[in-house]
Amino acid sequence: MPLIDYKNLPQQRIWPGITGSIFHSEKATIGHINIEEGILLPTHQHPHEQWSHVIEGVFEFVLGDEKIVLEAGASVYIPSHLPHSGRAITACKIIDCFVPPREDWQSLPFVSGDQLSNAAGDAESPAT
Repeated sequence: MPLIDYKNLPQQRIWPGITGSIFHSEKATIGHINIEEGILLPTHQHPHEQWSHVIEGVFEFVLGDEKIVLEAGASVYIPSHLPHSGRAITACKIIDCFVPPREDWQSLPFVSGDQLSNAAGDAESPAT
């Protein structure tokens, strides 16, 4: 089994204010995600099951009609096709796992070091 060193993978821009180091296997996508404080993730849904684990910070998820606030060490499971949104109450580091793989994340743009300090960028998202 190969070692995946996420700190040495290039950063990709997922959404304005959200970047991550992402690895895709044949059956899953795993991302080490960085989210700037105050970033809002609009309501969306996808066919992938999703597990999100907060490593640092505080993140508020809205899953359907339920609001859940996760702090470091907590996880949430999001079934496929469930509408969900979120808000970074503080800057966050989150590990996201998706099954099956996120095909739309396989072509996300890479960001350079100077772009990481201004990752909020424009209002359009390459993927949600």
